[in-house]
Amino acid sequence: MKAYSVLSLFVTPVWALQLGRVPSFLVKSESRISHYYLNKGAAQTTTTTTTVLNAETSADAANDNTNDEQDDTSSSPQTTTSTTTANQLKDTLIKKIVEFRELKTRDGDLSIDFGVKGGELNSTSRAPQKVDFYSISKEVGDKANEILSICEELSDYSPIGNPTRFLGDAINGDMAPLNGPWKSLFTTAADANFSKNSTRGAAKAQNIVNATKGTITNVIDFLTKEDGTEPVLKQLNVVIAATAVSAKRVELQFKYAKAVFTKFFFLKKRWSLYIPVPGPFITRCIVFLSRIFKFGRKTGAKKVPKAFLDVLYLDKDLRIHRTGEDNFFVQVRDQWDLAKPLLV
Repeated sequence: MKAYSVLSLFVTPVWALQLGRVPSFLVKSESRISHYYLNKGAAQTTTTTTTVLNAETSADAANDNTNDEQDDTSSSPQTTTSTTTANQLKDTLIKKIVEFRELKTRDGDLSIDFGVKGGELNSTSRAPQKVDFYSISKEVGDKANEILSICEELSDYSPIGNPTRFLGDAINGDMAPLNGPWKSLFTTAADANFSKNSTRGAAKAQNIVNATKGTITNVIDFLTKEDGTEPVLKQLNVVIAATAVSAKRVELQFKYAKAVFTKFFFLKKRWSLYIPVPGPFITRCIVFLSRIFKFGRKTGAKKVPKAFLDVLYLDKDLRIHRTGEDNFFVQVRDQWDLAKPLLV
């Protein structure tokens, strides 16, 4: 099935899919402790003790105010500056993506189809190809580089230090910063770029994180053609097991895919096809046999690489991550007003 290769959308290298691997908020607490204990001795008179306690209470209050001012001076301006910078960069990012799309409308779009021949996969590694936007025009390529530069810059201002927190937590998963749906605005991965002038056709893509179950589902909805006919492949759902291995890295393992079709041979009938993938045991067998066949050669068999993504930036509106194949993804929540025009 030709659609099989696009199962790697967002985070999923296809070569890993074929080997049984993946086929591309935070609650901060801050406590201040400022307690003062008075002990002046029982021998003092009530009047003297009261006077002393009142004087010390006033001093304590003054110390509390001084400490609060010092905390605000040391942290608040820096936090405010970082937030302001991040918001400015986010605004610029959206502006650049709008300009990028306008340039593609003017100069033409990519025509990426299935497999190696279609430009979707690398001929050697079978991993998702990285798009060369300069193949459209210099202006489109330059604009894409501007977007990537902003993504890199934003990584220094991510307000959530542990974006993978609660991922896979059956109890607290709903509190995970990554939890929920994320819609795609921009990516460099060839298998996640869709256009109407290709065999695959135009499509909208989103990434749904179920942190409670520890899964990520890539959902690709193929759009109705210009002549009004529905595509044969209407929707593709790719379910991936996601495991947090560090504060910002998520390892991924493909579980299965669900393809929704609009025709059964010549009949107009919607039906679904579930596509399983060999488990880790079969993957290890494949690697073991590969080593046997290559025994004695100068170049040994390559290890099966682990698929993963690194979260570069995350807040309530925007998510930027980079995969192990060095492909970037810019995704947003659909309630972010600034990005809504790009989601239509």
